[in-house]
Amino acid sequence: MQKFYFRDIEDTPTVIDYLEVQSYEMNVYLVYLSIGKQSGMLYDNKDKPMRFFSAGYIREAFAHCHVHKAVMKHDTPYDEMIGNPPKSEEQMALPFSMQLPY
Repeated sequence: MQKFYFRDIEDTPTVIDYLEVQSYEMNVYLVYLSIGKQSGMLYDNKDKPMRFFSAGYIREAFAHCHVHKAVMKHDTPYDEMIGNPPKSEEQMALPFSMQLPY
């Protein structure tokens, strides 16, 4: 898996084939990218997965890029705790608009 660094993308218009927003509890979002034949997570300058705290910030961070397809996947550990059936092995991916203003 490739590591993409935000510093390499933030000032460079980049064609992104697939952008996946991974939504977790407490407004934490991670981004998984596919650019050409390379796929992997987006990392910050400290070599840690880059955390976003709003969907709007993700849209703004990638506004200069051309994103072919964007989706959001939500992961929650609470389904079984509230009586829902166990999670399926495949998460549902919902379309994620990269349009500004949102």
